[in-house]
Amino acid sequence: MAHIPVPEGVPGIRSLVLFRPETGKPLYELAQALLRGPSPLSEAERELIATYVSSRNECVFCTQSHAAAARYLLQSDQGLVNVVLDDYQSAPISDKLKALLTIAGKVQTDARTVSEADVAAARAAGATDRDVHDTILIAATFCMFNRYVDGLASWTPTDPAAYDAMGQRMGELGYVLPTQTLSS
Repeated sequence: MAHIPVPEGVPGIRSLVLFRPETGKPLYELAQALLRGPSPLSEAERELIATYVSSRNECVFCTQSHAAAARYLLQSDQGLVNVVLDDYQSAPISDKLKALLTIAGKVQTDARTVSEADVAAARAAGATDRDVHDTILIAATFCMFNRYVDGLASWTPTDPAAYDAMGQRMGELGYVLPTQTLSS
């Protein structure tokens, strides 16, 4: 049960933004810009970064919902999500994405440890300054989102199938504010 009064049955961050729409709106706009806006990184790659950081933060809701979005976007290669989460260094992904996930992992633990060598390795693998920037901002933003969701103990569905619809919604519509209102 959440620490604040939120609509029953509305999972994760969606319930929290219904509690405080004036702060929820800019959070959703940021998610939309980062994960669905123009970028040299594909939407699936950006969702994988969000999923990876959320997994490292042990935020079950964000991990599962963004993994579902990544699976939806990957279509025929849905199993890639679990492979990346198990061991991205041996996953069949580009060296560029591996280097960016290394940077995202460092942001998740201590952003000050991102080094010139990390950025140089990403560049050598084909990353642009925009790729590096967006990866770091996605990682930092998801650290905040993860702590927001878990800090207020928002409802996290336990049925894995519940996340499929979330992933499809995020894959098709992006990050659209929920419309349900609180009663009282």
